[in-house]
Amino acid sequence: MEQQQNKAVGLLGLARKAGKLQTGEETVSSMLLQKHARLTVLADDAGAAVARKMRSLAEGTRQRVLVVPFDKQTLGAVLGRQSVSVAAFSDVSMALAFVKALPAGTAEPELLEDLERRVARVRAKRKKN
Repeated sequence: MEQQQNKAVGLLGLARKAGKLQTGEETVSSMLLQKHARLTVLADDAGAAVARKMRSLAEGTRQRVLVVPFDKQTLGAVLGRQSVSVAAFSDVSMALAFVKALPAGTAEPELLEDLERRVARVRAKRKKN
């Protein structure tokens, strides 16, 4: 379990370095409004107001919000900040890899299936071109 958590946290850092993960309430809110967030990640100790706002912005869209088993300080340490309560993936393949790396039972099977379908669709488009 510990190794899997480390892999998931490592993927967050990798996604940030690749420019595929944005952090902060304002930035993520903007991504959600523009429908660019493929997966929004909330720290397990994120404030209720932040969680409610992110869920509200994602509601009615294909964008998903997932509470992860990491606190704000853990996410902040891996992402180069003091604390991070919310982050969003802009790349569906990175989001899928992250969800697969999470400990079993963290994400609903429907989320995993949705991300896999979306990745398959992106790959099919790329192959076509």
